[in-house]
Amino acid sequence: MTGPHHTLTEPASDAAIDTACRVLQLPPMRAQFAVTVSRAEREYLSYRGFLAELLMAECEDRDRRRRERRIRAAGFPRSKWLSDFDYTANPNVAPALVNNLATCEWVKKGEPLCLIGDSGTGKTHLLIGLGSAAAMAGFRVRYALAARLVNELVEAADEKQLTKTIARYGRVDLLCIDELGHLELDRRGAEMLFQVLTEREEKNSVAIASNESFGGWTKTFTDSRLCAAIVDRLTFNGTITETGTECYRLAQTKAKQQRG
Repeated sequence: MTGPHHTLTEPASDAAIDTACRVLQLPPMRAQFAVTVSRAEREYLSYRGFLAELLMAECEDRDRRRRERRIRAAGFPRSKWLSDFDYTANPNVAPALVNNLATCEWVKKGEPLCLIGDSGTGKTHLLIGLGSAAAMAGFRVRYALAARLVNELVEAADEKQLTKTIARYGRVDLLCIDELGHLELDRRGAEMLFQVLTEREEKNSVAIASNESFGGWTKTFTDSRLCAAIVDRLTFNGTITETGTECYRLAQTKAKQQRG
């Protein structure tokens, strides 16, 4: 036995829908309702079609907000997108390789990525761009400067929180480490970084950007055995991309000056 059927006027129906959207926390549906009603009347949408339009708007908005939260959680210092990378300025970077990396299959497989090249050749742009692509695809991503990551690990060790901190960095699907090789690390800091890499080995991906070739990493990791072990962790089953030695930022500046 059904309850009594209540017929609402259009203004009362609109008010009830608005209130229901507030209570159920459906802001996109609330915002799109009036426009969707007008289009449904104009295009003679069925009841099912009208409801599908509203529900899809809500789903799309929630997906967008999830992607934005993952991007914020990654901690990127600035926005960089692969679509903005200038391949003509740096012919060392193959678009086909970047497009393949953008599918995030390597992240899914837990494989590492190394971007090696001089300053100004686009390493950080690619690192953040690929990290952003992974975050947009639903992976948990974290970006860190190498020196700051090591400092955080040292502080965590001093506060007896090292295991917890390493576990936190171990959980994300992709850890992006920038500026690896810029500064010399003492043995303690290098060993802690090695622990993070070991925690992630063959489970979750690590992507690094370095202005030093692997042969020059002994300046960063002064213990040769530890250096070799770290290189092994970062290259096994991984992709190594060399972005070259010519600073295209400098080349762009010179070109602008010449045009001026």
